[in-house]
Amino acid sequence: MRKITIAILALIVIGMLIPVGFSADSNVVITYGETTYANSNYKSVVDSFFKSQSNLDLNNVGSKIITADQVNQISSSITGKSYDSSQILSSALVNLNDNEKLQVSVDKSKITTITGDMYISALKSAGITKGHVYVTSPVEATGESALAGIMNSYEEVTDVKIPEKVKEAANDEIYTQAKIVNNSDVNADDLSKLVSDVKDQVSRDNVTDHNRIVNVINNHVQNNNINITNSDIENLANSIEQVQNVQGDVNIYKEKVSGIFNETGNGGFSLDGILNWFKSFIGQI
Repeated sequence: MRKITIAILALIVIGMLIPVGFSADSNVVITYGETTYANSNYKSVVDSFFKSQSNLDLNNVGSKIITADQVNQISSSITGKSYDSSQILSSALVNLNDNEKLQVSVDKSKITTITGDMYISALKSAGITKGHVYVTSPVEATGESALAGIMNSYEEVTDVKIPEKVKEAANDEIYTQAKIVNNSDVNADDLSKLVSDVKDQVSRDNVTDHNRIVNVINNHVQNNNINITNSDIENLANSIEQVQNVQGDVNIYKEKVSGIFNETGNGGFSLDGILNWFKSFIGQI
């Protein structure tokens, strides 16, 4: 009888600790492309990937929708291309609880152009260094539009806005690489490594001059025997120069989210933690 009474009291305590209306994990957000969200079959395909890869209960995950208008605000100024509401397919899940480092898991059977390393490079350009991102689509898609949704998700889970110029620079990096991959014979992984290596060097040496960035790219291209045109090199230099020019805003953003990135996943309210404690407690009485 005493054990039952103690167990009931423990349950009452747990009930008092759980916030009213507790359901969604505020550190996890899904951003659906509006085409995917509007089609139940498409959404089911995307959700299946997220469940299998993240091992999360999506019933406890909040969601947002990225629209064609939002994507066009970015793409139109970069590529001149615009999308309609039937073309926004790429979707992403951001889990900030898994925050030891920045990881991106891409559904390679659906995302045909943008690689995980390309997303990582662009996100780091925006000052994002932690979290696990999952990217997929219900049907084949190039994947450029997913970055807008990913950054939108980071704004949601951190409650910190990413400066617009920073978003533009990160998106320009993705769109530039996609254009090069689609229009040339360069391997996507080779291109991603080239961009990452060049960005590291120009950042380390604080290079902002366009011609010097072109020289750095040329050196890496020659040393690694990468098949890329002069026009592609110019486009890459423009993109990397843009990233360099927004580093002041990036550093301000990084300062604002540094505490959030460091604390997330390491403290605060945890329903799983309380339930595990309760199981252990019951096992001891």
